[in-house]
Amino acid sequence: MRIELAELVDLCAGFPFRGSITDSPTGAVRVVQMKDIDQDTGVDWTTVARADLPGRKPPDWLRREDVLFVSRGSRFYAVCLDEPPAPAVCSPHFFHLRIKPGISVMPAFLTWQINQPPFKRQLQQAAEGSNQLSIRRPVFEALSISIPSMARQECIVALADLARHERITLNRLVRNREQQLQILAEQLDTAAATQK
Repeated sequence: MRIELAELVDLCAGFPFRGSITDSPTGAVRVVQMKDIDQDTGVDWTTVARADLPGRKPPDWLRREDVLFVSRGSRFYAVCLDEPPAPAVCSPHFFHLRIKPGISVMPAFLTWQINQPPFKRQLQQAAEGSNQLSIRRPVFEALSISIPSMARQECIVALADLARHERITLNRLVRNREQQLQILAEQLDTAAATQK
């Protein structure tokens, strides 16, 4: 069964900061920006800036299992949030998605589906802009995904988690091997210099 995103999620734009976001060590709120997220590892909360929010309008606070979608740039993708360590919002580069009450969709499944080739093709067709691609909110909400049973969603999420952990482990192994080779090259260079 295919369903438009607007039927599944409540969507809001990131917090409307005017100008750049400056890190304030005493800021009461965390602000998730593009530099803080990775498709495989999610949000790196250790790098997230602190800020004081301007204005009086209460923000849409980030919560565990909310989904952030990168709506601008060369790569469109989604991440599912773990528990924010403090009150947090996202920057305007994101759409903030939350599954509507009573809808039988796992946030992790929605994230997985958004990051798959069939949905990516819809995104590429819907993207606008010449210098920087972006997806407009009404266009994004009109895109559709396939929703299987909860049991099937759970199986897919478990399999996707395994693949993600394998990819992270493999990348660490590759980085370790590259570091070993760099150390070996430095040792060879040092040994050759001392023999002159």
